[in-house]
Amino acid sequence: VTALSVALVWDLQIVAWEAWLLLAVFAGLLAWSVREGLKDGKDVLAQETEAELEAHPMQLGKAWFWLAAGLVLLVGSSRLLVWGAVTIAQSLGVSDLVIGLTVVAVGTSLPELASCVAAARKNEHDLALGNVLGSNLFNSLAVVGLAGVIHPLTMEAAVLTRDMAVMGGLTLALFVLGYGHRGQPGRINRWEGVLLMTAFAGYTGYLLYSTLGTTG
Repeated sequence: VTALSVALVWDLQIVAWEAWLLLAVFAGLLAWSVREGLKDGKDVLAQETEAELEAHPMQLGKAWFWLAAGLVLLVGSSRLLVWGAVTIAQSLGVSDLVIGLTVVAVGTSLPELASCVAAARKNEHDLALGNVLGSNLFNSLAVVGLAGVIHPLTMEAAVLTRDMAVMGGLTLALFVLGYGHRGQPGRINRWEGVLLMTAFAGYTGYLLYSTLGTTG
């Protein structure tokens, strides 16, 4: 999907047929995922969830209340974070592209961060990684595809030469770090996690430094 995204933005735009292609790939990916899930016949997460519910029962009305409250707080807090940060960034003269790559990206990813941390603490490692990969696939295919269907997208050359190059490199790095060797399952240890965080911090710092340096 990363390679497909790079190929489609090679001319620095996403036109209608390319957007429909992204949506078609997303639909095919969903169908394949459902088929593979049904083929296995085992849902470990569902079994663990049922055991958790039996150990900590909750009334249906209370569950609906906390679900609604959580959704409201989730959407509201993310919106306030992005709103305030974008206002500050625009007052500093930061471009919309950099705002999207930093403030908006982090703000919209905070729910994923919270769920991944909770999953990792409960040793649900597949859920944590699957959440990240699934979100990236959804954003690259469904979000960009839907936006492109509504209106053709045009972008700066830096998206291809800088941002998508970094995205492709980190995608490859994540594959290498998590790939199992000699029959052993893949594992991302703490040092490798720190390496990934350092790469993100360096990339974000470079974006801000280059933008503020240009505007200053």
